[in-house]
Amino acid sequence: MTQLDIEPTDTVDSRGAACPGPLMDLIGQVRSADAGDVVLLLSDSDRSLTDVPEWVDETDNELIAVDETGDEYGFYVGVSG
Repeated sequence: MTQLDIEPTDTVDSRGAACPGPLMDLIGQVRSADAGDVVLLLSDSDRSLTDVPEWVDETDNELIAVDETGDEYGFYVGVSG
């Protein structure tokens, strides 16, 4: 994976987890995060490419960036208040 110029507050490594595991891990971390934090979700499940953006659209959180390298993905999610 490449490193974007975004400094995450927390990182959730869900590589190897089957769906919906990565999304559930992300939701759990976001719930315990503070407004303004950036949570980085690492996933190797291609379902995350649809699950994470759909969840972000349904919440007040922001999908800042998606880093896609090979079969691994990094989702940078900005936590809203």
